[in-house]
Amino acid sequence: MISFGYDYHWAHRDSHFDHKKHIQRCDICKSGKTCYQSLQERGVQNDKFSFMTYLSYLVYAPLYLAGPIVSFNAFASQLDVPQNNLSARDIAWYGLRWVFSLLLMELMTHLFYYNAFAISGMWKELHPMDVFIIGYGVLIFMWLKFFLIWRYFRFWSLICGIEVPENMPRCINNCYNLETFWKNWHASYNKWLVRYLYIPLGGTRRKLLNVWVVFTFVAIWHDLEWKLLSWAWLTCLFFIPEMILKSAVNAFQVESTHGEFVVRELSAVAGAITITCLMVANLVGFVIGPSGISWLISQFLNREGLPVLAGMLLTFYVGTKLMFHIHDAKQSSS
Repeated sequence: MISFGYDYHWAHRDSHFDHKKHIQRCDICKSGKTCYQSLQERGVQNDKFSFMTYLSYLVYAPLYLAGPIVSFNAFASQLDVPQNNLSARDIAWYGLRWVFSLLLMELMTHLFYYNAFAISGMWKELHPMDVFIIGYGVLIFMWLKFFLIWRYFRFWSLICGIEVPENMPRCINNCYNLETFWKNWHASYNKWLVRYLYIPLGGTRRKLLNVWVVFTFVAIWHDLEWKLLSWAWLTCLFFIPEMILKSAVNAFQVESTHGEFVVRELSAVAGAITITCLMVANLVGFVIGPSGISWLISQFLNREGLPVLAGMLLTFYVGTKLMFHIHDAKQSSS
């Protein structure tokens, strides 16, 4: 409803979207296809803002139930001209990959008991190393669970000719900062929030303030629970130092190889800390709740827990360096 209202309002105002410049920058549009941003920003004819189209958009089954989020403009523009970015073969392969992912989920459910430990509370009786493994396993399970839900409904939508943004385009184990993580978790919702909430609030000019409004909205959108609000505000607290560090790194001009090495090492350390913070925020929001924060901290700040914490940070540091190499390889190949 918010999307329809905003898009209807913007349809009667001058657009700042330069389609020609966008085509020059966008690889998808250069190839003769149409990307999601173009569908969203280009707008639709006034006759599309009818009650029947509005109702179809609100209750379109593949997306209404639990699918990716799509703007009204992007939805309405594909009603007359179905998507052509993915062929029938591509869609069939997409569905087959979903089946393989479902089999993986079945194997995990039967062979790994992360959720049983978490739900029963038994993990509070375990060694800090076991707590770390279970906590990490719960997050992997959460990622795969939402992956299956969102991929299924996107597959249904693609069969109908409506292309929507892909949620989780990047694996959870290939994100080393908060911004990248949230752009690649519920990616379609991130695009929606940026367009309809973040930019109208002032965008990057008020970034430090806007993240609090956006994440509080996200928490309430999920459900009105203290643990979700705690998750949102913890995430915002972790966001602030990351934004300050990014601004400092961008302002700092590296001129020597030694300087580049130092910046890269510090970025890897920051990545390890960020991954740890992400784990804590998500475990508080979706598993242990705000009452479990003090217990979780106490587990890792005692004699048994400190070596585990050190090993965990070292593992995440090495993982972050590996992610840097993957990113560099992709950049050089493109």
